[in-house]
This record gives sequence, structure tokens and C-alpha cells, in this order.
Amino acid sequence: MVRVKRGTIAHKRRKHLLENTKGFKWGRKSKFAQAKQAMQKAWTYAYRDRKKNKSNRRALWQININAAVRHFDLSYSKFIAGLKKNNIELDRKVLAQLAQDKPEVFEKIVEKAKG
Repeated sequence: MVRVKRGTIAHKRRKHLLENTKGFKWGRKSKFAQAKQAMQKAWTYAYRDRKKNKSNRRALWQININAAVRHFDLSYSKFIAGLKKNNIELDRKVLAQLAQDKPEVFEKIVEKAKG
């Protein structure tokens, strides 16, 4: 009977995981058991934080809009309510960019939201 050498697939799997742990500290970059655990943790955090990043950005836009609107003696909530009342459908990302890059355009939007 012909001899079958095993392990090529397992070796490939381990090698792939160890390539992903490049840059980790201590044995977590070279010892398979520790590397596997570290990667599972890292991928979990990466997945979670891709979702969290979206809410963080939205919160930052809200802070920027609030800061810009305060110059016109208006609160953020009243500004958003004024936009909805006047059917101005701009999302927070665009409003924050306008407030930062084009204050003259943002000022006109604030005036419409006030009136």
C-alpha cells in the first residue's frame, strides 16, 4: 500500500493564521494556540467596531452641527426640528461638512430652519 503523507492542509491553515497575527506581541505571533485565540478576539473586535464606528461618526457630526448652530443662537434639537418642519432633507454628514467648509451656505440653511 502506498504511504499517504498528511498535514498539508493543516499546515496551510496554520500558516494562514500565523500570517494574520504578524505584528502581535510575544507568543501570540508565533505559537499557533495563542495566535488562534488572539485572532478570534481581534476579528470579534474588528466586526463590532465596524458597526460602532458608524454611530461614533454620527455623534461627531451632531456635535459639529450643534457647535455651528450655537453661533446663531439656536440649539441642535430646535435646528433639526426646524429642518423637518420646512422639509429640508439633508443628512447630518452633509450638514456637518457644510458647517465646516461652506459657512455661508450653512447660514442660509439655518435661516430657513429658524423661519
